[in-house]
Amino acid sequence: MEKNHHYASMKKLILASMILLPLIPFTLTLIIGYSHFTSSIENTTIASMKRIVGDHRHMIESFLEERKANLEFVLHSYTFEELSHPESLHEIFIRLQKESSAFVDMGVFNEEGVHVAYEGPYKLTGKIYKETDWFVEVLKKGYYISNIYLGFRQVPHFIIAAARESEGRKWVIRATIDSYLFNTMVKKVRIGKTGEAYLLNTEGIFQTDRRSGGNLMDTDPDHKNYPTFSLSFEGEDIDSFILPDMKGDKHLYATTWLKNKRWLLVVRQEKADAFESLRNASYLIIIICLIGGVAIVATAFYMTEKIVKRMSQTDTEKDQLQEQLIRAHRLAELGEMAAGFAHEINNPLQIIKSEQSLIEMNLTEMKEKGILPPSESTDEIADSMNQTKLQIDRCSAITQAILKFGRQSKPVIQDVDLRDFVPEVLNMVAKKASVHGIDVKRNIAENTPMIHGDPGQLQQVLLNLYNNAIDAVVERHGSQGGKLIIRTGRTEKGKVEISVTDNGAGISPENQKKIFSPFFTTKPVGKGTGLGLSVCYGIIDSMGGTMTVSSEKGVGTTFTIYLPMASISEK
Repeated sequence: MEKNHHYASMKKLILASMILLPLIPFTLTLIIGYSHFTSSIENTTIASMKRIVGDHRHMIESFLEERKANLEFVLHSYTFEELSHPESLHEIFIRLQKESSAFVDMGVFNEEGVHVAYEGPYKLTGKIYKETDWFVEVLKKGYYISNIYLGFRQVPHFIIAAARESEGRKWVIRATIDSYLFNTMVKKVRIGKTGEAYLLNTEGIFQTDRRSGGNLMDTDPDHKNYPTFSLSFEGEDIDSFILPDMKGDKHLYATTWLKNKRWLLVVRQEKADAFESLRNASYLIIIICLIGGVAIVATAFYMTEKIVKRMSQTDTEKDQLQEQLIRAHRLAELGEMAAGFAHEINNPLQIIKSEQSLIEMNLTEMKEKGILPPSESTDEIADSMNQTKLQIDRCSAITQAILKFGRQSKPVIQDVDLRDFVPEVLNMVAKKASVHGIDVKRNIAENTPMIHGDPGQLQQVLLNLYNNAIDAVVERHGSQGGKLIIRTGRTEKGKVEISVTDNGAGISPENQKKIFSPFFTTKPVGKGTGLGLSVCYGIIDSMGGTMTVSSEKGVGTTFTIYLPMASISEK
């Protein structure tokens, strides 16, 4: 319960760390990046609109300057008498229209404001303009451009007039500009879907149409909110701002006064249209945030589960390792005790063997002297003595093998003849195999070369392989049908081969990859330390050899050892 609580706390801590640590810089990066991106897009959009306004202002002013130049050329190229003559004025007007089709009509006025000559579609000859604002202004300044007005024609139009003084008198020529052409020129600015351009005079009256609504000579209801109107018409700077119109729709504005300070050029575009790219980018950033956030959270959950699972597995392996080390220590103590027992048992065996030899010698002497005549009883005593000698020799061989196995503390490298060594080690487990009904077969090739190594270590390897094979056979077959085959020989590559084959339970493919790993065992808890095969692998490797495994689940297993020949090792 305590461990589960510990893992739950660790899981929460790891999960929070894995979410917050990447999420905080990710969020900050997006916020900072979006802020800079937004600022860049806004500045770029405003700068683009200002550039358009500046270019358009230059075009309108150039148009008006050209018309002014046309009139001044006529004014200084002809006398008042020539211009006052209708036929002469007609020819001059035709030439002027070839220069620019913007001129609708042209008239000549004397200093009393009388329209002395006129060329155009209206009947304006003889009309007096002395009291009109435009006439007074042109006489005072020499040049005049009017706002859009109705005049005698009762049609919206604007005029350009120029005055000249010669030989003690003044006269004025005036031309009407094609309002439709001028209107089209101003309105042709198009930005996005809703961009539009128009002119206002100082009273906020439309001097050109506005596509979104606003006719000539109507008052712009929004003009009082334009900051430009509070600049007292000073300078030619371009101002930009965002304002809602009467409908509540926000627009991005760019405004500037023309040189004559009478007209304000306004270019505006709906804010949503102007910053559409920014809005699209915002949607993309939101999608990226969502995907990134989901990816971070999902990865955090996945990695947290994996880390906690690995921690739990590590703790379990640690506990198992502790138990295995304790068992290994007990086995080591048991080995020392077995060696001590073998030594203690060996001493009585030697005494028993001596006494058995003495009894046997006395019996023989008594038979020779006739003290003990031959009989069925004496024959039985002889058989018993022979059986006693056989069992004493067997016990002695077992104790010697145990002592030999336990005495080795440091490797003693020497030549080992496998033809005798392998069967000798096999005899140590022959009784165990026989008890479990395992048929043991030996295939020791006569040409098996000698190897160079420590006999004690090699004995440990073979005993481990024999015992593992017996356990695997018993697991599958019980006490019937088991087979164990031991082979030795020489390979085509000049190596010495030792193989141990059984028809036991077999090893799964995934376990075969870990079979030589320390503390890995397929045996139940308490029946294996997981050290045997890893130790065996290390021993064979130290002898310059290799160990391989081939197994199929439910069929059997073969462990194969390849060692260098003694002659090759010595070189």
